[in-house]
Order: sequence, then structure tokens, then C-alpha cells
Amino acid sequence: MKILAATKIERCIGCHICSLACARLVHKLTSWDTAGIRIHSSGGLSTGFEAVYCLACNPALCAEVCPTEALAQRRGGGVKLRKTACIKCGKCADACPVGAIFLDFTGLPFVCIHCGRCVGYCPHQCLEMIDVEAGKDCQQPSVSGREVL
Repeated sequence: MKILAATKIERCIGCHICSLACARLVHKLTSWDTAGIRIHSSGGLSTGFEAVYCLACNPALCAEVCPTEALAQRRGGGVKLRKTACIKCGKCADACPVGAIFLDFTGLPFVCIHCGRCVGYCPHQCLEMIDVEAGKDCQQPSVSGREVL
């Protein structure tokens, strides 16, 4: 199974192109509020960024607390979202251990689906799709001995 990983996040310049690519290509919207990946500063204005996205938990706590099954466990980890079943209660966002479910102004959740469409838009190749064994928990994958966020 392949999942998204920010394997070279130290190269990130905080341009947010990955977020905009996700919003536009995956969700057909043009707002950072509708992206499954977010870039946050870890203190600096031009360096020190971190990527926040779904870590493909298995089992996915967000899916377990969803009262309408709008979020469903994806085989191998992560979740699928059925927007039409969502009642916008926000329980999924509260349950996410890494804060990777983002609610737009209406309360609709947006989460990384590990499609990889953002990867090619990163101008510094910070992101990549990596092969992982189907996980049992929600821990960051390790690439070459480094933790990945």
C-alpha cells in the first residue's frame, strides 16, 4: 500500500502549493480550507515548516467515532469519506490523534486520501508516495531510519 509522506520536509518553503493542488484537483474547490494536507510553520517565516496530513491509521479512530459511517476504514489504513452521509458533527476531527481532519466553515471534514496528486506540485520535492505494510496503529512511517511527518 502506498501512503503520502513528507520525506524531505526540511526543504519546504511554505508555499502551500500542495494544499492548493489537493483542494483543486481532489475536491474541485479553491480554498485551503478544503485540502487534505496543510503546511504549518514550526516557528520561522521562511524555514521550519511541517506538513499535517492523515497518517493512514489502522484502525482509523475517526471512522470508529463517526455516527453515520460517512468516514469508513480504507483497506490497509486511512479512510474514505462519503460527504453525502456526513452530518457535520465534528467528532472525526476531535478523534484524529494527529489533527489531520480539517473542517471547513460549514463543518464538512477534509482529510488526505493518499492519492498522491499533491506530490508533483511541490517545487522542492518534499512529498512522495511511499510503500508501507498495512499498519496496525497510527504511527509515523519511517524512511531510511528517519521519522516522517
